[in-house]
Amino acid sequence: MTRNRPVPKVSAEDAAFARELVIYEDDKIIVFDKPSGLAVQGGGGIDRSLDELLAAFARSNGKRPRLVHRLDRGTSGVVVTARTQPAAAFLSEEFAARRTEKVYLALVRGVLPPEDSGTLDTRLVKVEEGGRPRMIAAKSGRNGAQAATTHWRILARNGDAALVEARPETGRMHQIRAHLSIAGMPILGDWLYG
Repeated sequence: MTRNRPVPKVSAEDAAFARELVIYEDDKIIVFDKPSGLAVQGGGGIDRSLDELLAAFARSNGKRPRLVHRLDRGTSGVVVTARTQPAAAFLSEEFAARRTEKVYLALVRGVLPPEDSGTLDTRLVKVEEGGRPRMIAAKSGRNGAQAATTHWRILARNGDAALVEARPETGRMHQIRAHLSIAGMPILGDWLYG
């Protein structure tokens, strides 16, 4: 028998906020339009997270939707949650096997390459800078270095700025942010990698 986590109380204001984020809902999944700044999961220094807001969708038996993937706190985009265990298992396997396609759009500014598309396959390693984790380029022999691949395409240019489509092949922490910065095209407004 599986035990459910206790369902936290959600204020009426938070429940209304969570419902405004729903872009699709059926008996198996709920899809959210997560805004930048909303963490997907809670933790130290996190006041509000999507995971906590899922309590607003709990069923009468206490079961609430489950997260099956994440987005960085500063990233806006679509987050799919599962309402049932079979849906959670299926979606988790789809994400783990990379049968889902993740597409990100970013405004970048910097030294843009002359070509309109390419692949970044710089290995990344996590380091601590000022008490914050950050990914940097790493040589293949470095301890902790991980392979990372991001395909990119420039959709529009304006001087030294561009709208870039990024498709990560791997799922490293801050992968797109780090890769675009390493390539000389940091994401506009990214205080950590810009």
